[in-house]
Amino acid sequence: MSGERTATIETKPQPSEEKDGRRLRSQDSRARIVAAMLALIREGEVSPSAEQVAGRAQVGLRTVFRHFKDMDSLYREMSEVIETEVHRIKDAPFIAADWRGRVLELVDRRFTVFERIAPFKRASDVYRHRSRFLGNDNRRLVVGLREILERVVPIEELPDPRLFEALDLLLSFEAWARLRFEQNLSQAEASEVLRAAVARLIA
Repeated sequence: MSGERTATIETKPQPSEEKDGRRLRSQDSRARIVAAMLALIREGEVSPSAEQVAGRAQVGLRTVFRHFKDMDSLYREMSEVIETEVHRIKDAPFIAADWRGRVLELVDRRFTVFERIAPFKRASDVYRHRSRFLGNDNRRLVVGLREILERVVPIEELPDPRLFEALDLLLSFEAWARLRFEQNLSQAEASEVLRAAVARLIA
C-alpha cells in the first residue's frame, strides 16, 4: 500500500560471528605487534621497550602483554626470522662440483644472509644474557651453521683437522660482524677479506 512504511529488520550478529570477529581482531593485533617489534629492530633499536612496540603497533600496552606475557616471548618471534634465513643457506643447491668451490659459494651465501639477519642477531645478543630461550637459540644457530659446513667440507681430506675449526670461525656471524661493525668495512670489503682468507686456507 502507498504511504505504508516498510519495516526494517535489524539482525544481531550471531555468537559464532562475534567470536570470529574477536579472533580476527586478536590475530590482527598480534601481527601488528610482531611487525612493530621487527620494524624497530630493523631500524637499529636493539632493545625496544614494550611501550615502543605498543606505540609503533598503535595498540595499548595491555594489549601487548595480553598477547605476549613478557618481552622474551616477543623475542621468540624475532628468532623465527633468523631461523628462516639460515634454512635458506641449508636448502639452496650448490653450483660448484668440488668441495673447495662449494666452500667459497658458502662464503657469499652466508654473508648475504648475515646482512639480512644482522639487526635481529645483534638485538638477540644484547638480550641473550637475560633469556634462556635466546641463549639456546644462539647455540642452535652456531650448531646449525657448523652442520652445514660439515656437509660441504670432507674433514677426512683435510691435511690438518684444525683447518675445519678455522673455517668454522671464519664463516661465523661473529667474524663477519667484527669486520662490518668494529673494523667498519663495507659489505663488499668484508666479503673480499673473508673470501681471500678462506681461499688461502683451503688451497
